Amino acid sequence: MAEEELHTESHDPVVPEAWSRFMREGWGDREFNLPPHPITPWAAARRARLAEAFPGERLVIPAGTFKVRANDTDYRFRPHTAHAYYTGNQTSDAVLVIEPDGTAVLYARPRSSRDTDEFFRDRAYGELWVGRRPSTREISDSLGVEVRHVADLEAALGIGAKTRVLRGVSSYVDGLVDPDETRDAELARMTDEQRLIKDEWEIAELAQACDITALGFEDCVREWDDVRTYGERWIEGTFFRRARAMGNDLGYDSIVGSGQHATTLHWTDNSGPVKPDDLILLDMGVEGRNLYTADVTRTLPVSGRYSPLQRSLYELVLAAQEAGIAAVEPGADFRAPHRAAMTVLAHGLDDLGLLPVPVEEALDESNKTYSRWTLHGTSHMLGLDVHDCATASKETYAEGTLREGMVLTVEPGLYFQIDDLLVPEELRGIGIRIEDDIVVTADGPRNLSASLPRTPDDVEAWMGRLLP
Repeated sequence: MAEEELHTESHDPVVPEAWSRFMREGWGDREFNLPPHPITPWAAARRARLAEAFPGERLVIPAGTFKVRANDTDYRFRPHTAHAYYTGNQTSDAVLVIEPDGTAVLYARPRSSRDTDEFFRDRAYGELWVGRRPSTREISDSLGVEVRHVADLEAALGIGAKTRVLRGVSSYVDGLVDPDETRDAELARMTDEQRLIKDEWEIAELAQACDITALGFEDCVREWDDVRTYGERWIEGTFFRRARAMGNDLGYDSIVGSGQHATTLHWTDNSGPVKPDDLILLDMGVEGRNLYTADVTRTLPVSGRYSPLQRSLYELVLAAQEAGIAAVEPGADFRAPHRAAMTVLAHGLDDLGLLPVPVEEALDESNKTYSRWTLHGTSHMLGLDVHDCATASKETYAEGTLREGMVLTVEPGLYFQIDDLLVPEELRGIGIRIEDDIVVTADGPRNLSASLPRTPDDVEAWMGRLLP
């Protein structure tokens, strides 16, 4: 690598030849024996299925590279979901290539060489700046796939073969192969559709992420004195600590909405106070070490006990969620949990005297006026992404049927905005959502996040045990 290719900054010190020459001398070599990654047999089977879907074609799936946060500061790297799914690799700049005969090669950027200045000058890849990257042998031994240096990628892709590329992940890779919008989109669609049904290893990873998430919720309640003092920010920070300690990161920006902030569906500012008589909506999930994420919501009484009004509204949302979960079964259509939950909510809103039309008319797809107070769908797929499999076709996802091994959320909610003049004043500023992560099984829905209490009595008892 030429010096002008190094990732340096204008304020870095000048490196004279004497210093450079001296830095390249006197280093011992070392190779680590990384343990075999448990994903290895699962990833191999996934690559085989993908190759079968596009026989005789070359498939290119990049991991991506660093994204700039500000100036010379990057975000923490996370590989593209499809790349992680088919390899288990979490190093940047790697590219999976599945050849027309089905064999797979991972082109990776290994640890810094001592033959150039990269290892002590490069801010993005230099070992003395950002830490040691594994060697090609170490990656290969761990992931059970042939690994070559990414510098060999361009030559490999120049060998004639019909090639599909997962576009928009790496500008470098995109530039190596002429695009074919239709065929490349088919590859993206297939990678998402193959993830719709989770294998045994994936479900175990999701269950672990849910278990860690439950611990994070407990951490927050144990620190309730600080929550009262510092507000929503304290919960965000406390939960993040658990996510980093036992997982990889947050699965998504935590939503910590106290009082009227709970009525903002994706309130991620988390900058408000936490007041004694409010409800607080916590939508938070841990991303595990292998990148599978939980997505769980609980709405808690700040005081530790629901008021009569809060309890009645909470029980309505809980009944809607129970109906939605009960509708999760093989052969049901994807929207069945939503319809079941919305039926309960609409009847509850009718009982409150809020609907402008009879409840059956409100529930009709041509009306849906009840949605003023619930807004969002009840479910989405969950896995390596919090909103997983987003580019799957409508026929296999949103308009498809549920199959064993699918994992989806069930998360109905009610939201009464602070300025909504069509609801009684005592309802304004109340937001309630309850969300769990559900596996479709032949024996009925399996709730991966069931360790966190949901009924109002159980929530109050749980908070009573944990509150300082």
